[in-house]
Amino acid sequence: MNDQTSPGHSLENKRIAFLVANEGVEQVELTEPMRVVRESGAEAVLLAPEAGDVQAFNHLDKAEVFEAGAVADNSPADFDGLVLPGGVANPDQLRTSEVAIGFIRSFFDDGKPVGVICHGPWTLIEADVVEGRTITSWPSLKTDLVNAGANWVDEEVCVDEGLVSSRNPDDLPAFNRKIVEEFAEGVHAGQHA
Repeated sequence: MNDQTSPGHSLENKRIAFLVANEGVEQVELTEPMRVVRESGAEAVLLAPEAGDVQAFNHLDKAEVFEAGAVADNSPADFDGLVLPGGVANPDQLRTSEVAIGFIRSFFDDGKPVGVICHGPWTLIEADVVEGRTITSWPSLKTDLVNAGANWVDEEVCVDEGLVSSRNPDDLPAFNRKIVEEFAEGVHAGQHA
């Protein structure tokens, strides 16, 4: 395995959902975790509010276009974990989609591990799942997360009962190691809405 996975953590027979908006996901925060999850043996499934094209960005510049399935056509019960990449536009659009927010909340209701990076925690605030949780994010989300009842920390990666969070693309190696570890562990009793 490469330096971004945890040796000994196989994700064979696991399906991991990657939920993004159709416009505006930060490419590296999607592609790097997806690559590591696949290299660890899992099936990575890209979902968006609408089936079809997903426009990725490298900060403000358009990057690749990916094909996604519609979140409404998929059940959270069919997945073992969830990744919520960042970028500013991505979570800002997702948090206005009732279907996407309900999908996210189901992972917490079922105790399944969730990885979230950068601006991604905006969707967790909308899903009402951060109260009492310790989490990190892009620094500008600190006030939003604290106001929603979270304990915000400025750390490379934070793990709280199956919830893995990181601040930005520089944190991806640590983030990727931890999501693989948490997905391998499976359901966490402390992961809750």
